[in-house]
Amino acid sequence: MAGLTSHPAAEPNSLVVGVDPDERSWLLEDDSDTYYVTDYHRPHPAVLVRLQRIEPDALRDLLATARQVTLRKRRDLRP
Repeated sequence: MAGLTSHPAAEPNSLVVGVDPDERSWLLEDDSDTYYVTDYHRPHPAVLVRLQRIEPDALRDLLATARQVTLRKRRDLRP
């Protein structure tokens, strides 16, 4: 769902959050100062977040969306 990234390609104090690819595109277009993606992270359904730039309400909404994506994937994997 989300976690602090330790990959050297990411900036320090960045959060990696699972999102749908369409939402990632929208986030990157809307606020590239807050959201970004590296070549390493590009193949994955995730966006990187500069924690010092994101507003608390935006972070809460992003994490809620990530949770929904995670729950949806779990339901899809059940037999």
